[in-house]
Amino acid sequence: MNPATLDMVIQAMILVGIIVSSVLIINLRDLLSAALASAAMSLLLSLEFYMLHAPDVAIAEAAVGAGVVTAIVVYAIAKTERWEREAP
Repeated sequence: MNPATLDMVIQAMILVGIIVSSVLIINLRDLLSAALASAAMSLLLSLEFYMLHAPDVAIAEAAVGAGVVTAIVVYAIAKTERWEREAP
């Protein structure tokens, strides 16, 4: 298999993972699970940036998106209710 073709297949798999995790974020009722799905999406996005030869953007996305933002959201969930309520 051609290395360029293999690279495109890997990028397509990463993009499918990003889309799946994005759909999970929207549909999950458990806020902690949604926050973890958001961290997974951010890590996949940083991997995609790295594969597109933007390592500085990838490092920033991994540190801020998957690290700091996830920690803040998990802390906020810990201070409130974990489950989203049903609409009236």
